[in-house]
Amino acid sequence: MSTQYSILFKQEHAHDDAIWTTAWGQNEKDRTETIITGSLDDTVKVWKWSEEKLELQWTLENHQLGVVSVDISHNGALAASSSLDANIRLWDLESGKQIKSMDAGPVDAWTVAFSPDSRYIATGSHLGKVNIFGVESGKKEHSLDTRGKFILSIAYSPDGKYLASGAIDGIINIFDIATGKLLHTLEGHAMPIRSLTFSPDSQLLVTASDDGYIKIYDVQHANLAGTLSGHGSWVLNVAFSPDHTHFVSSSSDKSVKVWDASSRTCVNTFFDHQDQVWSVKYNVDGSKIVSAGDDRAIHIYDCPM
Repeated sequence: MSTQYSILFKQEHAHDDAIWTTAWGQNEKDRTETIITGSLDDTVKVWKWSEEKLELQWTLENHQLGVVSVDISHNGALAASSSLDANIRLWDLESGKQIKSMDAGPVDAWTVAFSPDSRYIATGSHLGKVNIFGVESGKKEHSLDTRGKFILSIAYSPDGKYLASGAIDGIINIFDIATGKLLHTLEGHAMPIRSLTFSPDSQLLVTASDDGYIKIYDVQHANLAGTLSGHGSWVLNVAFSPDHTHFVSSSSDKSVKVWDASSRTCVNTFFDHQDQVWSVKYNVDGSKIVSAGDDRAIHIYDCPM
């Protein structure tokens, strides 16, 4: 098997300001692949990925302030974005039209994440609450209280059973979605948790922190299963590959790293960005990675399968 990782495509000056967030989805109907990017220039851009290049489909301009988080629904039809303007906006990816705007309260929407069934959008608040909005209703339907600090990161487990949140003080909470009960509080990091990601079988949780470490937790028992170091600065984003074999991380040290999930070693480092890399995501089959950051560039990497 080839283990050659390489940069496949680079889109320079994709936005007028830093790109803080990306998502990669695939439409269930026609299998088209879409990448969306959100920037401090207040816009969300929708790109079609086809024949190994990006083509700009839509520039979505309804936000009043910088866009901090985007996500794509699991069927690939909808996108959600959150902004410093405290609004969550829901978009139809086919038409580029806004479907709904949800008021998340004063300064209260950071990371947005679709539930695996695409019926809900979860977002973290400055008051330590995870607010869950209905996609149909456009209203806040549930709230999970961590009794903690500002929540920077959120992830649903792929099986839909758990929701994890990471706070500015380094505390991670794992909730049971069915009961709304707080299952575990993890205190492995001492600094902000910028990102977290579940493994495809929902058994592991990988966390990224400003302390420069990546930690792996066993979700069931809340045990620390591994601590990885290798980045020279804040770890800003982590994402698991769909086939469970690898995960990827990005950092303020301007690098993107690919890690082997079983040996927990770094198998590849990309140093192509000129500034800190805020976001990394896999495509649906795990054959590609997208990264974006403060240098306003979008990079697509080829992953050996």
